[in-house]
Amino acid sequence: MLNIFGKIPTILMLVSPILITATGGMICERSGVVNIALEGLMVFGAFAAATAHFFLEPVLGPSSVWVALSIGAASGLAFSYIHAFASVSLNADQTVSGTGINLLANGVTIFLAQVFFKQDRTKQFMLGMMPGAWGVYPTAYIALAVILFAWFGLYKRRFGLRLRACGENPQAAASVGINVLRTRYVAVLLSGLLAGLAGGCLVLTTNTQFNSTTVNGHGFIALAVVSFGRWRPSGIAGASLLFGTALAFSIIANDFTALRNLPTEVFNIMPYAITLLTLVIFSGKNYAPASSGKPYEKGSS
Repeated sequence: MLNIFGKIPTILMLVSPILITATGGMICERSGVVNIALEGLMVFGAFAAATAHFFLEPVLGPSSVWVALSIGAASGLAFSYIHAFASVSLNADQTVSGTGINLLANGVTIFLAQVFFKQDRTKQFMLGMMPGAWGVYPTAYIALAVILFAWFGLYKRRFGLRLRACGENPQAAASVGINVLRTRYVAVLLSGLLAGLAGGCLVLTTNTQFNSTTVNGHGFIALAVVSFGRWRPSGIAGASLLFGTALAFSIIANDFTALRNLPTEVFNIMPYAITLLTLVIFSGKNYAPASSGKPYEKGSS
């Protein structure tokens, strides 16, 4: 039992990026826009944070971690504008737009790594984010703050009510004076900011450099978390804990005698197997916002 409690910091380290990204995905889909690009936006955020930290650490020391996280979040925000413009302003297919960003992310980050570091990854930095009390990384507290603010904003503020109205019935929302396009733009940009922040959290806690496998499907897992959590903050928090724990077992399984005889591949595929299983289970359930994924055109009914 004590051994399990000792693994809680590792579990929370892996839960945090998923929870932060899934929160952004929830906000985006609640406005009526599906953000398939969460994976790519995490890649942009992870690369930007790792690159910034590598160059700033010798100058700023430990505080460079927080500057790097800010730059990672800003990177996700900037690239999410592409998805916002395509899906909101041009009414493009949201799946195609998001997939394009995912493909763009891999190419752009590897190209920039070649430019800055003459290789397909960033150079290793000296230290990443250091754990705090009880070995828990600050990213766990960031994730907790993000989901609490999201709950408060969605259910306790006027903007949250308007955002949810845009996802359920944008024509009705527009009829009472809500600017649907602007609301959806804000939601997409917020999701990009959070995905970029999550990418930075991931690379600064689990690795000492960015490479093409750093994000490794975390954005797609976050999309599954949004569905599994029924587009609600409490559900997303629980689903993130489940998926993050499954990811953690690929790292900590060897520390448990009963699990050592199992092939490591079992634990490596566990998060993705759970993702597929939850998608199958909830494929017939209609918990999503009514207008999620549907373009909005002024004057349409």
